[in-house]
This record gives sequence, C-alpha cells and structure tokens, in this order.
Amino acid sequence: MDTTVRYHIDVIKEETSQLVKKGLVNRQQPIYTLCQYIPARDWAYFELELEKNEFLLRDRIIDLLDREYWEDD
Repeated sequence: MDTTVRYHIDVIKEETSQLVKKGLVNRQQPIYTLCQYIPARDWAYFELELEKNEFLLRDRIIDLLDREYWEDD
C-alpha cells in the first residue's frame, strides 16, 4: 500500500486560500511560508507540484490564489 501523499495544484490552491481566509498567512508572503503547514515528510512532493506548475518558492502566496471577487458595500 502506497502511503505517500500526493499534492495536486488545485488542492494546494484551496488549502492556501483557507489559510489566508483564517488569517494564518498573508497574501504577500512568499510561498515557502506554507512549509509551516505542510508535514516535513510531504514538503518535497508539495514543492515538486509547485515546480511542475511553474511556481517558485519565492513567489507570493497571492499568485496561488484564484481571482477574488469583492462585493460592493
């Protein structure tokens, strides 16, 4: 049985969005800030998925977020 965690870019984006909404990370922080929230044993898989999708660890978290829509007050 393979117990290796596989990260997909859509899952990474959703998890990142949740961390931003909870105020745990800031949109302007570098992506490598997310390593605090990823188990160390899984970080290599996480990083590979980012690289495969042309994200660098120094890129900003906002780059991982889908467009956010704001409602007018």
